[in-house]
Amino acid sequence: MKRFVLVLIFGSLLTGIACNRQSSEEKIANLNGYWEIQNAKLPEGIEKEFNYSELVDYIQVKDNKGLRKKVRPQLGGGFISSEDQENLTVKVENDSINLYYTTPYTSYKETLLSSEEDKIKILNPRGIIYTYKRFTPYSTDYGQEN
Repeated sequence: MKRFVLVLIFGSLLTGIACNRQSSEEKIANLNGYWEIQNAKLPEGIEKEFNYSELVDYIQVKDNKGLRKKVRPQLGGGFISSEDQENLTVKVENDSINLYYTTPYTSYKETLLSSEEDKIKILNPRGIIYTYKRFTPYSTDYGQEN
C-alpha cells in the first residue's frame, strides 16, 4: 500500500511538472507588450538594479516576425514613440528561442532565457542577462501612442 501511495504521489509530481512547461509558441506570445527593465546581470556576476526607467520596450511579434522599439510612457496613459525601431525575427533553434534584430545600421542576436506572463529574461551577445517586468501603466489610457 505504501508503494502505491508513493507511486501515486511521484506520478502526480511528474504530471504537474510536465503541465507547467510552456510551448515555444506560448513563450514567444508572452513577448508581446510593454516591458520595463528590472535588472541586468553581467557575466562577472555584477548585478545592476533599475528602480526607474523613463523608457519602456514595446515588443510585437506575429508569425515569428515583429518589432521592438523604445517608447516613453506619459502620465496621462499614452506613449511617445520615435520612428526608430528594430525589426525582429524569432527562431527556435537547438531548443533555444533566438531573437534576431536588424536596423539600417546593425544586426544582432539575443536568446530568450525565460518567458512568463509578467517577466522575461534575455541574454545579449555580450553575455549580459536582462530581466524585464511587464510595464504597469500610469493611467487607464494604457496602450495609446501619441
